[in-house]
Amino acid sequence: MGLGAAGAAATLAGGAAAKGFTSWRGTVGTIAPTLRPGGLEALIRILPEGIGVIPMFNDIREGSREEFQKVLDGYAAKAAQLAEAGVDLIYAGGSPPFMVLGYEKERELVHKWEQQFGTPLFTSGISQSEAMRALKIQRFVGVSYFAGAVNQIFAKYFSDCGFDALGMSGMEVPFDKVQDMSSLEIYRFIKKAFLEHPEADGIYLLGAGWHAFEVVEVLEQDLGVPVVHPTAAQSWSIQRRLHVRQPIAGHGRLLAEMPNA
Repeated sequence: MGLGAAGAAATLAGGAAAKGFTSWRGTVGTIAPTLRPGGLEALIRILPEGIGVIPMFNDIREGSREEFQKVLDGYAAKAAQLAEAGVDLIYAGGSPPFMVLGYEKERELVHKWEQQFGTPLFTSGISQSEAMRALKIQRFVGVSYFAGAVNQIFAKYFSDCGFDALGMSGMEVPFDKVQDMSSLEIYRFIKKAFLEHPEADGIYLLGAGWHAFEVVEVLEQDLGVPVVHPTAAQSWSIQRRLHVRQPIAGHGRLLAEMPNA
């Protein structure tokens, strides 16, 4: 069960009022990479009652590597605001801005920010790699909505984490049109990519900007392997770090089983 109407209203209040906002299970501050709707709403719907969310946003528009590198200062400024507001946990969302740094540099930056802001912090890549281990995924097929060589950077990130990235396929779609793709179109693309690597024991979906969350469970049923989706991994990681464990059905094995990391 999500936060409900009252919780959602409080969540979106932000600003000075956020400093006095608290929830009985803990509060997480989230930093989204874009102003694209969808991801925050999905997270709030699947988080357990009693977890508060204070959202902040960056404004990535092009999805280029140069833009990913420039936006890190924006993440730091927003993390400082959230820490000042007194959140229990900070989630720096958006896989690409941190994955292009590489595994080691991302960890160094996270450690630096935690020391600087005095608040636990994790990224999309951290939550997703932890989710893979919890689901006992070693060899995976990855799919993103980014075209070109950047997918090899994503694959290397997970290789450096200790996984075998058998493939990392990107859909050919403009960055500002990602949200317009149908979930059925996304399902077909993911299934085709997986069937090219039948030895894979898992599927990884990069990015929360497309309608892939709706097909996680049917992909698991049809293909017989666990699927790691950013929103599910985010909810699982938030619960684990706030010492909450409330399984929810309908969104795949990670949230239905809530395995330990």
